[in-house]
Amino acid sequence: MKPYPETMKICRFAYKNSIYFGRLTNESVEPLENYQLKTIKQTLPISKVKILPPVIPSKIVCVGRNYREHAEELGNEVPKEPLLFLKAPSAIITNENPIILPKQSSRVEHEAELAIIISKKCKSISPEENPLNYVLGYTCLNDVTARDLQKKDIQFTRAKSFDTFCPIGHFIETSLDPNNLKIEARVNGKIKQKAHTSQMIFPVEFLIRYISNYMTLMPFDIIATGTPAGVSPLNPGDICEIEIENIGILKNPVKREDEL
Repeated sequence: MKPYPETMKICRFAYKNSIYFGRLTNESVEPLENYQLKTIKQTLPISKVKILPPVIPSKIVCVGRNYREHAEELGNEVPKEPLLFLKAPSAIITNENPIILPKQSSRVEHEAELAIIISKKCKSISPEENPLNYVLGYTCLNDVTARDLQKKDIQFTRAKSFDTFCPIGHFIETSLDPNNLKIEARVNGKIKQKAHTSQMIFPVEFLIRYISNYMTLMPFDIIATGTPAGVSPLNPGDICEIEIENIGILKNPVKREDEL
């Protein structure tokens, strides 16, 4: 995506069988020029378009145990360097889409996280370079986890990658301080997780540089920066909300697989 220096909410939407990037307001979307997608000129009312997940990444890189109290609540040691794992891109849904509880798990939990969206190819960032130069923006993410399967497996892939297990916000906020944000998870209006991104063990800049030295990050890739303490089970009929200061609210109903 071409860089957009001014503050905006970037969305991705479908209109008349084509897909576009746009600037999102409360009532409309204004298409943005982009080399990857077709472009149109007119501003459109939200009622006339279908809002899609804002990106389709080549990978979702997740950081485990990046808040001290969350590591402790699961009985784990605080890592000395970032604990990385991957989540399948096919797990992505967006705002108001249902989280589906699979029959293979008896305990599925929410995990509120700040998501970093990468803007351009990023490999082996040097100590002198600012990692934020590779950031398109930020959004809310729910790293939904089958906790019983995670405890069974050495790797996290199976527990993290069921379809619908990666709700992300329906837009990307392009300008904010990622290390100075309140983050909160609510289930049926009750606060379950409440923290601040300044409490992350490894801050945003460190994570981008660190990950880029192990794998090439591509445009629209997502880094999920870890979750604070307070994870709890999700049940059919629940409404799960992830709210991050200066970004907004990601809201998803919870359903059983046999309700589809």
